[in-house]
Amino acid sequence: MSDTIYAITSGQGKAGVAVVRVSGPGTCGLIRSMCGGDLEPRKAQLVAIKHPESLDILDRGLVLWFPAPHSFTGEDVAEFHVHGGVAVIAALLQAISGVSGLRLAEAGEFVRRAFYNGKLDLTRIEGIADLIDAETEVQRRQALHQMSGGLGDILDGLRIRLIHILAYVEAGIDFSDEEDVPEDVAGETLFNIKALRDEIISLLDDYRSGERLRQGLQVAIVGPPNVGKSSLLNVLAKRDVAIVSDQAGTTRDVIEVHLDLEGLPVTVSDTAGLREIDDLVEEEGVRRAKDRLKSADLILWTCDATEVGLTPCCEVGPTQSLIRLRNKADLYGESDPPASQAENGGFVVELDVSAKTGLGIDILIQNISKIASKVLAGGDTAVLTRVRHREALERSVESLTRILTVPEQHDELIAEGLRMAARELGRVTGRVDVEDLLDVIFRDFCVGK
Repeated sequence: MSDTIYAITSGQGKAGVAVVRVSGPGTCGLIRSMCGGDLEPRKAQLVAIKHPESLDILDRGLVLWFPAPHSFTGEDVAEFHVHGGVAVIAALLQAISGVSGLRLAEAGEFVRRAFYNGKLDLTRIEGIADLIDAETEVQRRQALHQMSGGLGDILDGLRIRLIHILAYVEAGIDFSDEEDVPEDVAGETLFNIKALRDEIISLLDDYRSGERLRQGLQVAIVGPPNVGKSSLLNVLAKRDVAIVSDQAGTTRDVIEVHLDLEGLPVTVSDTAGLREIDDLVEEEGVRRAKDRLKSADLILWTCDATEVGLTPCCEVGPTQSLIRLRNKADLYGESDPPASQAENGGFVVELDVSAKTGLGIDILIQNISKIASKVLAGGDTAVLTRVRHREALERSVESLTRILTVPEQHDELIAEGLRMAARELGRVTGRVDVEDLLDVIFRDFCVGK
């Protein structure tokens, strides 16, 4: 990290203001050559920004100077806030690139340096990425909580407690002859180990809400052909995203729409009608529909209200929710009774709707929001947001469980189990063995982050 790096951090394209960040040992010299002297630290100052060689004025803008270690990366950092015109940005970047020892930053390199310099742990970095990608209010709150250390601080606390227990066990091994060290170290520590294991299990027992919140509630509209599934998707999306036709089998692929329901992210998928078919293209559509049905958090099983009785429903998994819809309810005759609204787990499982007139759509959206709020619980609490978090904690639990379940455990084996458990917790925040994780995490950042 001896190089000084630079990049535009405010995104590409024309804008009112653009920000170019510089980080590294050559930052101070660059400021002197382009701003005419030293600047006061951590104070926005309006200056004429000049070419370092020709001294031609490139723009007048705000420049901020953050001496190390009190900066985002922990290095000397400068930010040039200039007008966001294409020519201005091009001239500024060209001028900086001509300075010896400076180079364009790679994707995620500013964040990588912040990690190496101890300014951020991996969970906080992932929180920044999630905050940039957040599309709804609840996603924003969850990302901000993680970026502020909500998850990392908890895991660091658990890891420190494991290390303290480990030190106690190793003291019993190395100094067993000392009077102040108990003879039965295992008996003194098993209670604390069990308590720690139970705390980690409670973090895992969250129904994957953090991961699901990042991805959004997955809703699949499924059912027989020509019952109005595509019309329902268009009504929920409030625009024409799917072709609607009286001809059965119009939908051949999965069509997705991303919605924001009361701050909760929801992805609604229209699928091909489920039926036996000889057409190879439609058969592939049916296969994809079945795959989407299996992976959905919520199934909107849709049938035609004008048909006698309800079409037999699909099987529902233990973690899935179901709403049975009788579409085309506007075609009921006066003697036709309305469908009942039976309760199952707090959710309406049978509902009359009409994609044509809007009948029952508000109630449908309310129930989707109700399910989403339960499935995507989180936002302001520490939750696991990635598969790697969950896998590391599961391995930590396995190590602690082996200590508790194997009879007559030797102190050396207890110590090794504690070391393995602490190592797995450290991998989540980046305390140990993280080289193989860095490229995966930082590649999600664009240049300038």
